[in-house]
Amino acid sequence: MVKIRLRRMGAKKAPYYRIVVADSRYPRDGRFIEELGTYDPRTEPNTVTVDGDKAKEWIRNGAQPTDTVKKLLKNAGVL
Repeated sequence: MVKIRLRRMGAKKAPYYRIVVADSRYPRDGRFIEELGTYDPRTEPNTVTVDGDKAKEWIRNGAQPTDTVKKLLKNAGVL
């Protein structure tokens, strides 16, 4: 199954995430198909940048967003 999920980047104790499309069998920070955007929880308010057209296309083709990504996409106005 293809999922839209977060990929952790950044230094220790300083997380920064990329929103990626990946096969569910790959590890969290492993191989991915396409990058859709970024999420920075350390800024106030949290910064989310997403390519809405790509995200909608992947969801239309059957990709399942995780619960966290679904919230982020709703707050960004994509869903």
